[in-house]
Amino acid sequence: MMSKYWDIFISSAEGYARYFLHEVLTPHWGNYFYWLIAISLAVYVLELLFPWRKNQRAIREDFWLDTFYMFFNFFLFSLVGYAAISNVVVQAFNDFLAWAFGIRNLVAVEISDWPYWAQFLTLFVVRDFIQWNVHRLLHRVPWLWEFHKVHHSVREMGFAAHLRYHFMETIVYRSVEYLPLAMIGFGIQDFLLVHLFTLTVGHLNHANIYLPIGPLKYIFNSPQMHIWHHAKHLPEGCYGVNFGLTLSVWDYLFGTAHIPHDGRDIPLGFEDVDEYPHNFFQQLVAPFRAWKA
Repeated sequence: MMSKYWDIFISSAEGYARYFLHEVLTPHWGNYFYWLIAISLAVYVLELLFPWRKNQRAIREDFWLDTFYMFFNFFLFSLVGYAAISNVVVQAFNDFLAWAFGIRNLVAVEISDWPYWAQFLTLFVVRDFIQWNVHRLLHRVPWLWEFHKVHHSVREMGFAAHLRYHFMETIVYRSVEYLPLAMIGFGIQDFLLVHLFTLTVGHLNHANIYLPIGPLKYIFNSPQMHIWHHAKHLPEGCYGVNFGLTLSVWDYLFGTAHIPHDGRDIPLGFEDVDEYPHNFFQQLVAPFRAWKA
């Protein structure tokens, strides 16, 4: 049995590594690697042309650190390492369900025959609501907050800050997402549009730009809303605000929306953010050191 899972891990790691290398060497319209670069450059140009905080440097604090995080989290860890491990865990979980309960198909709602736009919208809304709840947990549960601190150690906002986060967040998000999403029989094999849309909104939310969206602010997140999520000083007794990743509607529905005024120049981070490390490897081990302490 163990050799079966080992074979899955090896074949998955090799397959994802080949896929990653192919994406880097072969530009095409469905290539996520170059879409990440293109969207990042486009939002960065907007920052340079229309900066919200005009006194912020073009190459802001930790710019290159965040750029490295972008590629590490989306490719080196998520695609090659985590994807291989998750394939093993998923297979083991499915084997357990089959052995213990005789369940061989997790699909509870079959939507593969729905129109493409309906499948896209269902995946987007369900996934965003799950992520909103996970994001709240990252702030509320002390040991999870230690990992999430990496993301909140940003002291100057810019598009690349979107993808500065500890690799454990990927594990937490994907683990919680797996079961509810697996129970929906999505017929779309390639969710590139969902990823590109959420990537773009996430980049814009962290960018140094002013983006008024009028009444749409009650549906979609924005830089002017998300800046308050990164505020160093929160309302008393509050563990966090504005948890929406792409959609803001959940925060308005559940009372966690907070935009008291224009937050352009508010201090960012947390109480001891000035002492937090600015080195990639030190940030990776910081949560584990906090546990030990």
